[in-house]
Amino acid sequence: MKAVLDTNVWLDWLVFADPGVQPIVRGAEAGVLHLVATEQTRDEWRDVIARAQFGLDEQARAAAAAAHDSRVRLRPRAPACALRCRDRDDQKFVDLAIAEAASWLVTKDKALLALARHAARSHALAIVRPDAPSLRDALAAAVGTAAAAANL
Repeated sequence: MKAVLDTNVWLDWLVFADPGVQPIVRGAEAGVLHLVATEQTRDEWRDVIARAQFGLDEQARAAAAAAHDSRVRLRPRAPACALRCRDRDDQKFVDLAIAEAASWLVTKDKALLALARHAARSHALAIVRPDAPSLRDALAAAVGTAAAAANL
């Protein structure tokens, strides 16, 4: 499975260690969830973790940036797609997910979540919250299948 995580989901994972993203972490660590990013999404990640509100010093920012980079496949800038987000700053996530034929765009952002029905119909893209049962169940099944195959 291929997925795009928005910046807030990365924060939950790499800065806050939020247990709500553990299915995503397990899927990525098991190699069944492939995460993609572009320079644009990566630049936004680095900009956000540098904000004073997160209280990360230079070493913590470098570690968070390295952790992000080690978990994604960096892809070329995605071309603009027909599915338009009302928040222009979030469009890069939609463009990337569609260009990469991702199964999932994981977000808490209301503007992105508002596109879920249309994205599912027109692009077979599930735009979901990190705690969505459909995502959690798909990841659990994929991780279980991978573990069973490894034991053969």
